[in-house]
Amino acid sequence: MPRIVDLSVTIQAGHFRWPTQQTLDKSFEEGAFVQATRINVSCHAFTHMDAPRHFDPKGYSTDSLRLEQTIGPAAVVDVSSVGPNAPIQEKHVAEAGAHIQEGDIVLLRAGWDKHESIEKPEFWTRAPWVEEDAAEWLFSRGIKAIGYDFPQDYCIRNLVLGDRKPAPEENITHEILLKRGVIMMEYLCNMTSIKGMRCDVFGLPIKVPNADGAPARIIAIEED
Repeated sequence: MPRIVDLSVTIQAGHFRWPTQQTLDKSFEEGAFVQATRINVSCHAFTHMDAPRHFDPKGYSTDSLRLEQTIGPAAVVDVSSVGPNAPIQEKHVAEAGAHIQEGDIVLLRAGWDKHESIEKPEFWTRAPWVEEDAAEWLFSRGIKAIGYDFPQDYCIRNLVLGDRKPAPEENITHEILLKRGVIMMEYLCNMTSIKGMRCDVFGLPIKVPNADGAPARIIAIEED
């Protein structure tokens, strides 16, 4: 039987970085015969996808994503040996990603959710990050999408800390991959539950018109 691995984090109201509200429009307690929940959340919070519009004013938006861009065979590229607060370089992805095939989705696995909680600043401030040469190497493999279980650009920590405003070119993966059409799946989890080096990934973004990103439910399926 196939194994299904849920790669999506739970949307949580009260998150320190992503202000999120979950309320009830209708409730049984107030006499309604149904319960109806309303949620207010950023399109770039928790598990989500980036469309090229996020970094390119001429790029296409989320509702123009084709499902075949975010569904299909995937290569699990394990870079967990890099460890905390260290750069992921070309040598790391080349060694771990020899099995990448053209047209793949890449799951770049640091296992970071097993080290730090996404509920705490340390998830960002102690994370590994992708260097330019690694991003270029991944792009050269002809991949169509990539998912990360860690905050993949070093400068994201500056946004969390609020200590400075990074320049656009510091967003390495967004500049090298996203702007060139590689769809980004950010803030995944449970990648360490995937046993093999290859699996199938199903990424389903919410169809938000004219948006630069969207919350998504992302799963991996592999043969047991």
